[in-house]
Amino acid sequence: MEKLNLPQYPLKLKKEGGKQYIFDVIRKKYLVLTPEEWVRQNFIQYLISEKEYPASLIAIEKGLRLNELQKRADALVYKNTDPIVLIEFKAPKIKINQEVFEQIGRYNSTFKVPYLIVSNGFDHYCAKINFENSSFEFLHEIPNYATL
Repeated sequence: MEKLNLPQYPLKLKKEGGKQYIFDVIRKKYLVLTPEEWVRQNFIQYLISEKEYPASLIAIEKGLRLNELQKRADALVYKNTDPIVLIEFKAPKIKINQEVFEQIGRYNSTFKVPYLIVSNGFDHYCAKINFENSSFEFLHEIPNYATL
């Protein structure tokens, strides 16, 4: 897999039956290594190692209902028992565009968290939502867990 715009971490990889797998530190199991999973595992390590997000407060592929459809949020971070950050990951070749922001916005209509993060491994965006005046602002960097 290609080098991302993130620090490098010693991720556990294995090959079995002709397929490549990566170890998910949150779910504690090996998953098929796809480009999106590569981004997710690197970004989760970044949050844990650099931004001090507790691994125990990160949920992966959290289910939600959107209209009549069952969907899954790529990652959801909790503070105490409340969800506070919603994260959407894309494969490196997927451009972060309006459609991606609309997707995470739709998911947030269920979770109603104050922070949204989108990453394709190269471009990372973090927005803080102001529910009182229905606005948002893009942050210059992803906040440390303690400042959420």
